[in-house]
Amino acid sequence: MLIEILDIVGIFVFALSGGTRAVEQRLDLFGVVFLAFVAANSGGVFRDVMIGAVPPAAFASWHDLAISLAAGLVCFFSYQTIRRLAAPVVLFDAIGLGLFAVVGARKALEAGLNPLMAAVLGMLTAIGGGIARDVLTARTPMVLQREIYALAAFAGACLVTFGGYVAIPPWVTAPLGAAFAMLLRLVAVRQSWNLPKASPD
Repeated sequence: MLIEILDIVGIFVFALSGGTRAVEQRLDLFGVVFLAFVAANSGGVFRDVMIGAVPPAAFASWHDLAISLAAGLVCFFSYQTIRRLAAPVVLFDAIGLGLFAVVGARKALEAGLNPLMAAVLGMLTAIGGGIARDVLTARTPMVLQREIYALAAFAGACLVTFGGYVAIPPWVTAPLGAAFAMLLRLVAVRQSWNLPKASPD
């Protein structure tokens, strides 16, 4: 039940990040809702395909679509309220990143993956929506060039998978993993922490 709740919250906040970006790009109502859905569900679809859970949860029922639709409409009609937050896309993205890293890792463990690969799939679940959102709005994905991003998701997912390996209950490791990934991402943005960048020289 905890993982399901985290999944629902993650879908909503990632949808907010997509919807907010869509409003900033001046897309129409369909574009806002569509980008909200894509941002919220791309990572989960990839995860489900990888572990053989087909059809993916995003298409198996109407619930994920309804959550994404609600978030998109909030962005479309209440953007000025959301705008008062400092860098709302970054904030929503960090929250979604942490939640989806945990959900993805737990579902991968339940599908029988070993702890390391479950953590990798948790990371990919977390970054998938942000990549799709950025590509569709013609931006270089944050995971490729901004402050610590995928590494934060991987760290949070590792806490979950390590906890499962040593038999710590998910209700302990899941909130800790999500919070750690969120905080690491937000601190990295605040402090401008970056991994070394490639140089053609």
